Amino acid sequence: MQTADFDFDLPGDRIAQHPANPRDAARLLHVAAVGLHDRIVRDLSDLLRPGDMMVVNDTRVIPAQLVAWRGTARVGITLDRPDAHGNWHALARNARRLRSGDTLTFQGHNTLTATVVQGNKCGTVTLLFNLAGEEFARALHAAGALALPPYIARAEGVTANDHADYQTVFATNPGAVASPTAGLHFTPQLLEHLTARGIGRATVTLHVGAGTFLPMRTENVAMHRMHAERGHIDAASAAAINQARAAGGRILAVGTTTLRLLESAVQPDGTIAPFAGETSIFIIPGMSVRSADLLLTNFHLPRSTLFMLVCAFAGMDRMKAAYAHAIASKYRFFSFGDATLLERA
Repeated sequence: MQTADFDFDLPGDRIAQHPANPRDAARLLHVAAVGLHDRIVRDLSDLLRPGDMMVVNDTRVIPAQLVAWRGTARVGITLDRPDAHGNWHALARNARRLRSGDTLTFQGHNTLTATVVQGNKCGTVTLLFNLAGEEFARALHAAGALALPPYIARAEGVTANDHADYQTVFATNPGAVASPTAGLHFTPQLLEHLTARGIGRATVTLHVGAGTFLPMRTENVAMHRMHAERGHIDAASAAAINQARAAGGRILAVGTTTLRLLESAVQPDGTIAPFAGETSIFIIPGMSVRSADLLLTNFHLPRSTLFMLVCAFAGMDRMKAAYAHAIASKYRFFSFGDATLLERA
């Protein structure tokens, strides 16, 4: 497979710059086993059945965009993920300037510094900060900024509304660089309706990394390597998912992040095991998806790993037809855009 196999023409005015208000008023394209159906997200309580289990990602976006200085040289830093030693992997602009042992200071905070543990390696660096725990979190909120996707235009910079709009109602565990955007569509009122209808909910955590902003750089799909991301599924959530499926309920993965984590933890018999660690799973057509029956997700970029994932889940021909319908029907695309509910092929 070639990256070009997953290309399509998307008019620029289809890219959403702001979310729907209220969030659950966003449009929803239901890609059913037979046919395409235009709905809104609020209709989920009708489209799901009592006994179904919704699995959501509770990661919380951190202000991961930093301006650093090595002497008089300005370096842009986007945090990616910490490792077991307390170092942070990060993307860096002007990374060629950085060498192991260099010290960075940060705009917006007087005492936050970092030592370069490993210099430029394909645009990434490894940093050891002088602060940790709550001190580091406070410094990051003072010095950092929200790393909005590059297709969301903000001439005056990120706004206060963006900080609220880019967090899901489930967000409790800080650590993501980007939001798991399928979760942005939920409101407390919609969750109440789903609960009243007998729809279960299990929570997992996948901290979306900075690699989500990077384009594919290979034409041969098989040559692409995903950036690793940290994930966690506790025993209680795994048991709840397995019990729901054993009782005949369908598993709805809310977002590609949730699906990738579930597929990292799925066992040969289709059950979900507890999981704690990193995953770099790359789901492409030809792979069998076993962990979920339904997927709620936004509309994704042409030639992207996420468009490949939805083609793997629902079938390439169905997804190309669904995207053509969405473009013609003026659905809104990407992070602040509308959603799709996909039934597994």
